[in-house]
Amino acid sequence: MILHHIQSSTAQSAGLRLALRYAGDRDALIISGDAAGSVLQASWQTKLAGKRVYFLDEDVHARGLTAMISARYPDATLVDYSGWVKLSLTFDKVITW
Repeated sequence: MILHHIQSSTAQSAGLRLALRYAGDRDALIISGDAAGSVLQASWQTKLAGKRVYFLDEDVHARGLTAMISARYPDATLVDYSGWVKLSLTFDKVITW
């Protein structure tokens, strides 16, 4: 099981695209930093549908995206830094893209 950490905007990095290519059924993604705002596009919503997705709460709140993320990703989980650490310990490996 791999936790794929996406922190760069999809406009500046191919990280999310690559993570989705290599993510298995038991893997998950955690979205933080500039990536939080860049996944609001409908095309990313479609690509992330059915995936286990987490968002770093502080980054979502700092960008004023809480309502939009909740509306577009109702099955996603917002986690704080403590939750992120717990997630990283739950998975066998963490890859930052």
